[in-house]
Parts: sequence; C-alpha cells; structure tokens
Amino acid sequence: MKVKIINRSGHELPTYETPSSAGMDVRASLKEPVTLMPMQRALIPTGLYIQLPHGYECQIRPRSGLALKKGISLVNTPGTVDADYRGEIGVILINLSDEPFVVNDGERICQMVIKEYTRVDWEPVERLDETVRGDGGFGHTGVN
Repeated sequence: MKVKIINRSGHELPTYETPSSAGMDVRASLKEPVTLMPMQRALIPTGLYIQLPHGYECQIRPRSGLALKKGISLVNTPGTVDADYRGEIGVILINLSDEPFVVNDGERICQMVIKEYTRVDWEPVERLDETVRGDGGFGHTGVN
C-alpha cells in the first residue's frame, strides 16, 4: 500500500528496522534538545504529515527499548492519527524514570503502525447473548 507523506524533518522517513517489524521507527524533529524531567511530558514534533486511505489509521506506540532502559513512554498509547488528519504528527512523550531524559533531534522516539479498522453501527437491544464467561472480568479467572 502506498501512503502519501510529507517529511519536513530532514531525517529519513519512518523505517522498519527488521524484515518482520510491524512498527516503523519515527524520529524527533527538534530545533534544539528537549529535556524531560521525571514525570514531565512534552509534545515532540516529528516533521511528518501523512495521508492515509479511508478505513486506515496510524497508531503511535512506545519504543520498548526506551521504555525499559530509560522509562520513556507515551501518555496516550496507542495514539491514533485518523485518515482525515492533515496536520503534523506530534508525540506526547513522558519520562516515567527518576532521572532527566534529553530528547535530541533525529532520535527515534516511537513506533508507527498502520492498521485497517472497521466502523460499527450500533444496534440498541435490551439483552445481550449469554456466554459461559458472562460478566466475569478484571481477574475473575485468577492472577496466576
């Protein structure tokens, strides 16, 4: 599938790092470094603008290495870029560690996954079909 993209960052386009990667790494597009203090969040620009086909979304997800090694994640994960959005993609990073973290221009800050989705039409009813599980949830099968 071809997806139109404008890249104002000057960095390479989002890339799949391995042949079986589902997500493409996205880079920060900054005029100067941004320091995130512990528990601080910031909107980090990417310089990317995309045009997705109708019926698709772009999901923005954390990078597992940054999350594990540096405590850096996304506030709204996954973030969604809708097919009709034409503005710059921004990423809301948060520092969940106890040390400052510096985001540099060109640094890989998140992953982008393009997904097809289905829209629904609601059918209001008085009852739902019965299942073995019923309304059991939130640990009803145990924690082990």
